[in-house]
Amino acid sequence: MILPDNKKILLILRHGKAIEKIKEISDHDRDINKRGKDEGSEIGKLLKHIDLVPDYIISSTAKRAIHTAEIVAGFSGYKGKINQDPSLYYRNSVEQYTKVLGNTPDSCYRVLIVGHNPSVENLIERLTNRIEIMGTCYLARVDINLMNWKEIDKIIGQKGELHQVWRPNTNDDPLQKHQTNRD
Repeated sequence: MILPDNKKILLILRHGKAIEKIKEISDHDRDINKRGKDEGSEIGKLLKHIDLVPDYIISSTAKRAIHTAEIVAGFSGYKGKINQDPSLYYRNSVEQYTKVLGNTPDSCYRVLIVGHNPSVENLIERLTNRIEIMGTCYLARVDINLMNWKEIDKIIGQKGELHQVWRPNTNDDPLQKHQTNRD
C-alpha cells in the first residue's frame, strides 16, 4: 500500500481479554486468556487479509498487551520488532500515547499501537472528535494527514479520520468484516 507523504495510518488496538485479577499476580503481569488469544489471532488475520499489516508496532509492557501484539504480529505476517514502552502502562494517558507516537520513525506509514483504556478511547477522540467504545481487542483505523509523527501531539480533532473500527467475533469466520457502526 503506497500512501502520499503527508498521510499516515494509525491502528489503535486495545489488548485482548485478560485473565481475571487475582492478588497473587500484579495487574502488569496479567496475561490474556483463551478468548484474548482467539481475538488476537482474528485481528492479525484480518490485517493480513485487508492488506493493512503495520510497518511498526508499539506496545505497552503489560503482559496482556505484549502477548496480544505478538499474536497479532504473527498472524498478520509482521516481521519487525515489537517496540515496548512502559509509559503506555505506567502513565496511561492520551498525552503519553501521543508522546510515544511522536518518536515513531517517519518512514513508517502504518503504525499499530497496543494499549489500554481509557487511553485508546481518548486517543481516538482526540484525533477524530469521535467517541468510540473500545472493547478488548477492538481495532480502530485512523487516517491522519501529517508529514511526520512528531506533529501528532499538535493534532486535536478533525485532523484524523476514523476510517473504521473492527471488533473480533471469534465465533464467526475470522476473515469476515467486523465493524461497529460509526454513525
